Amino acid sequence: MAVLPIRISGDPVLHSPAAPVEAIDNELRDLVRDMFETMDAAPGVGLAAPQVGVAFRLFTYSWVDEGGVRWRGVAINPELWVSPPPAGEPDLDEESEGCLSFPGERFGLRRAERAILRATGLDGEQFEIAAEGWLARIFQHEYDHLDGTLYLDRLDERDRRIVAKITRKLGWGRPGASWLPGVDRLEA
Repeated sequence: MAVLPIRISGDPVLHSPAAPVEAIDNELRDLVRDMFETMDAAPGVGLAAPQVGVAFRLFTYSWVDEGGVRWRGVAINPELWVSPPPAGEPDLDEESEGCLSFPGERFGLRRAERAILRATGLDGEQFEIAAEGWLARIFQHEYDHLDGTLYLDRLDERDRRIVAKITRKLGWGRPGASWLPGVDRLEA
């Protein structure tokens, strides 16, 4: 197992739709193990394959809900259905979101309160999870990565200007920019 470098916004793999996974084999299992190790080291609650430079439609997730239930798994070739997001401005205390591909920053973003995830697990079996709250947010965030969308793309104009300023200041927004959890201190 290995901690993988996480690509930073601007790398083309993050801004392009990912390809479906064709086979669940040992190479894919190794990638998923490395993604879990990387996500845990970052630390993060989700990690999509494009974030580690692999243009496949899969993501890992790990989160403990308010009831102490641990949600941890991998979604291969997922489909996601969401309820409409609530109208209005995001509550910055409750709806701030960060991303390992734009580490160290958080911005308010409205997301659907409910989502249904259908995907394949590493065992090749289909599964479905009806998610609410933060788990639904995690699924939406990671699913967006598979379509080449970062949460930054969904921000309002004021926050996008702040993102552009940070990107210029830190020299991000270019192909190949990455950070390594446990080595670089850029945690979100």
